[in-house]
Amino acid sequence: MTGKIAFLPGDGVGPEVAEAARRVMMRAGEIFGLAMTFEEFDFGGAAIDRHGDPLPAKTLNACLNAQAVFLGAVGGPQWEKGGPRPETGLLALRKNLGVFANLRPIRVMPGKESLSPLKDDVARGADILIIRELTGGLYFGDKVEGDESASDNCAYTREEVTRIAKIAFEAARARRGRVTSVDKANVMATSRLWRAAVIALHEAEYGDVELEHVLVDAMAMKLIQHPAQFDVVLTENLFGDILSDEASVIAGSIGLAPSASLGEGVRGLYEPIHGSAPDIAGLDKANPVGAILSGAMLLRFSLNAEGAARAIECAVEETIKLGFGTRDIGGADSCSEFAGRVAAALAR
Repeated sequence: MTGKIAFLPGDGVGPEVAEAARRVMMRAGEIFGLAMTFEEFDFGGAAIDRHGDPLPAKTLNACLNAQAVFLGAVGGPQWEKGGPRPETGLLALRKNLGVFANLRPIRVMPGKESLSPLKDDVARGADILIIRELTGGLYFGDKVEGDESASDNCAYTREEVTRIAKIAFEAARARRGRVTSVDKANVMATSRLWRAAVIALHEAEYGDVELEHVLVDAMAMKLIQHPAQFDVVLTENLFGDILSDEASVIAGSIGLAPSASLGEGVRGLYEPIHGSAPDIAGLDKANPVGAILSGAMLLRFSLNAEGAARAIECAVEETIKLGFGTRDIGGADSCSEFAGRVAAALAR
């Protein structure tokens, strides 16, 4: 069976890192006997320029009929002066795909603690999976735009909280058995619902998993003070967006962090968590690790190719341990050079 992948390079450095990921995935496919096709479509700012819409109907239809969607990056200052915004296309794509769970692993590689801005003994052993609810909260609530006042409505249902909490508890069972649920239950009604729903599910089905609750402001501090104490971190959309970006630098660079957005079936949306970095677009300088590792997640979750996914992850780690990498992690490689090294490491 051929895995059909909708390939959305996007904006800025998106096409560069996406191509790096495609190169490594194709090499893994050759080694492990995986048949994949990549069909490229306009998305984000590039689609606005060509079609006047960040998510053209042709692109959406292709994504809905693909086994997986791979995205490079979206956005840039040229689309912030009025008119459609690339980010609205991303929100619409998530909604149409029905992906409600965003998985963002953050791991400090053993022996590479020096890449982290934290002290080595603080960063050592950090291995966190942040699970962020993706289709509710402030980003999707009713909005009122205005020059003098504006509002964003934050809303959650018990069902939305329960389905994302279930994913977190299941992930914890396969890891170290601990879930940290992050909310702001001392002041927000949605957070009180969130906490109650998580507790109810835990008591009903997941008593074997350790559960703790941490307020989001305290969590922002604890992630930096003691990152290694956390296993699975569960939180809502806005808090998860902020905390996962904060946590990404623990490993040394936001360019190292991958993500997978999943729903009920096998189809998912895969992308590095970094932005489009327009200041270095086209210079072959971007760190492709987050994109390459997102490709590994695509193979794992959408194509059921655990062996190939693990091989990519090991090849990335091996290559970095040898001292190679882009400048943001102390190396001298270009984006394409590093991708070539990882692809070569797969063959060994």
